[in-house]
Amino acid sequence: MIKRIFLVALLGTFLFGCKVKQKVTYGKRNTETARTTPKKAIPKRTTDDGLYPMPEDTGKFIRMEFEKPKDYIDTFSEVAQREMKAYGIPASITLAQGLLESGFGKGELARKTNNHFGIKCHTGWQGDYDFHDDDEKGECFRKYNHPMYSYRDHSLFLTKRSRYAFLFDYRSTDYKKWAHGLRKAGYATDKRYPQKLISLIEQYGLAKFDKTGAKEIRVASQEVTAEKKVKPKKKNAVYLVREGDTLYSIARRYSVSVNDLKRWNYMYGDTISVGQELTVKTEKFN
Repeated sequence: MIKRIFLVALLGTFLFGCKVKQKVTYGKRNTETARTTPKKAIPKRTTDDGLYPMPEDTGKFIRMEFEKPKDYIDTFSEVAQREMKAYGIPASITLAQGLLESGFGKGELARKTNNHFGIKCHTGWQGDYDFHDDDEKGECFRKYNHPMYSYRDHSLFLTKRSRYAFLFDYRSTDYKKWAHGLRKAGYATDKRYPQKLISLIEQYGLAKFDKTGAKEIRVASQEVTAEKKVKPKKKNAVYLVREGDTLYSIARRYSVSVNDLKRWNYMYGDTISVGQELTVKTEKFN
């Protein structure tokens, strides 16, 4: 009897446990891989880089329209001269490259990217970009929100790559050497690239902008040199008078005059005493 009761109780517990056990369901696994387009990292532009004011980057694409080459030159000649002053690239070369590469602002690449120098993305570029058919179909080109950022990037592109380093040994007014040097360094694949740049420079008289820029560079260089030549003022010496000293002997020790020694120490006579402290200025202009 006891065994029967025990078996019934055990069976009831088992059946009750089965009734209250909840079924756990799992959602269907999504086997599709989501396709996402990586966001284009756009570096923040600063308007105060210590060189000259740059337009604020609001994130909005600014397109400029030009009716003729002269309009393009009038717009960017000052920018090219400022870049020359800052980086040493002839303004005439910068303008000629801008005219040629952008079709004086009317070319397809310039209109959709503000890229006025045909600079491709290259390894390490983290800015915005777009695709354009050039030497090959669908090549990656840098994109800027304002043409002036293209001008600044052109300067940085030439100054930060070792293959262009030899160009800066040329005079900033020798646009012919610069034109041939750019082709030699591999800036363009067009064999007539130097001739095209030189033709534009001479047709529109762009060399005049080199002279203005070169003058500014010389002035800036002279200012820097002058600053380097100014020696820091040395601290004044303090001499403790010893037995046997005279104003003359002290002045001779420091290669100064007795009158200066007296003036620095507010002395009206020639008397000094042992232990007296005398100020001696080591530079007469102090």
